[in-house]
Parts: sequence; structure tokens; C-alpha cells
Amino acid sequence: QVQLVESGGGLVQAGGSLRLSCAASGNIYRIDDMGWYRQAPGKQRELVAVATSGSSTNYADSVKGRFTISRDNAKNTVYLQMNSLEPEDTAVYTCNVQTTHVSGTYYYTRNNWGQGTQVTVSS
Repeated sequence: QVQLVESGGGLVQAGGSLRLSCAASGNIYRIDDMGWYRQAPGKQRELVAVATSGSSTNYADSVKGRFTISRDNAKNTVYLQMNSLEPEDTAVYTCNVQTTHVSGTYYYTRNNWGQGTQVTVSS
């Protein structure tokens, strides 16, 4: 079982900043990719950013240059620093962590989701 605890959402004015964090815990052999998704009302969920286990990062075009994803492997935590926020960034942000587990000699992966945190950007 993997637990993901998110924090850092809230209400901010356009141009402001917020930092989201997501900490993973549980019986985990290895944490693989860590990322953030968001879903605005009436829209499909979209990938915002991902930080791979190999330390590479990828971003949605809409957030490049404004958002930065990072991870602290010692703390099993992924962060999303969001700067120059725009009303269009308003959404529920959810972290996604891919983990590898061991059962005897069998390795298996899990795709884990946080509970989601609301980010609201006022104009």
C-alpha cells in the first residue's frame, strides 16, 4: 500500500506563486516517475509535469518557463513550483507516483494517485 500526501494548494492572485508537494510512503522498493496532473472544470485531466527516476523532466507547453518540477529522493517527495500563475491554471492538481514493489522474487509496479489539491488563480 502506498500513501501520497499532498499539500500547498490554495487561492492566489494572477502573477503569484504557489508550491505543491507530494510525499510518498509505504512499503516501496523503488520510486520511478513522479508527476503532476491537473483537471479544470469541464476539461479532461492533463499532464502538467513529470520528473523521471533518471532526473529528466518534461512539461506541458502551457506551463514551460513558469512551473518547475523537482524531487527529493531522500524524502520520497515531489514538488511543483508554480510561478507567474494565470487564471487558466485554476484546477485540481493531483500527484502521480509510479512505484516498484517486491513480493518474494516477483517485482510489480503500481500507479498511485494523490487526493488532489485545489489551485485557484484569481484575475
